[in-house]
Amino acid sequence: MLKALWNDEAGFIVSAELVLIATILVIGLIVGLSSIQHAVVAELNDVGDAIGSVNQSYWYTGFSKEKSYGRGFAAYTRGSSFDDTVDDCDNDQCDISCDVPVNEGPKRRRR
Repeated sequence: MLKALWNDEAGFIVSAELVLIATILVIGLIVGLSSIQHAVVAELNDVGDAIGSVNQSYWYTGFSKEKSYGRGFAAYTRGSSFDDTVDDCDNDQCDISCDVPVNEGPKRRRR
């Protein structure tokens, strides 16, 4: 009976292998999801840079038509212009990242 008990380990090896495989899969999944997160953040940063680099400046001149008798204008339109200035976070001027870890302060005793 002791010899049969000693040789009966088939279920234990399968369980240990499944635990090892599941652990490796979970660790790989965490690393893969972290890589996907960094890739998505980088692509969204590129989209933000593309939107920020669009120059929205414009200008157009006015026109006018004098009256046929030379006494003022029959119609006129004023020109307009707008100069797009650089915003705070255009083209990676500001860095979006996690803060540096800091130590906790000393704990106070409750009275």
